Amino acid sequence: MNIEDLRDYCMSKKGTTEEFPFDETTLVFKVMGRMYVLTDLESEFAINLKCDPDKAVELREQYASITPAFHMNKTHWATIRINGTLSDAQLQKWIDESYQLVAAKLTRKQKEELNNL
Repeated sequence: MNIEDLRDYCMSKKGTTEEFPFDETTLVFKVMGRMYVLTDLESEFAINLKCDPDKAVELREQYASITPAFHMNKTHWATIRINGTLSDAQLQKWIDESYQLVAAKLTRKQKEELNNL
């Protein structure tokens, strides 16, 4: 997976927008205004994903390329270095899970709006 693949995959998800809310190099993908993927365009290619706390611990133990997310709540966010050791399918699965975790916390109104897109 490269940055173009990441962008295409995230933007294909319903209700997703992209922006640079922090600086000109941190690309953030949001569902209905809530972050689910972050990446820095100038650093080593990696993504921050929302993650179930128990699963985050399990993934860190299983994969050397997964660490607690820098500048994020380390209980709920994980950094995944994209260095060729993980398949695109696995990365997409984790992106899907991040999206679903965030979408599940939307307000009722936002969920209805998302479903109508």
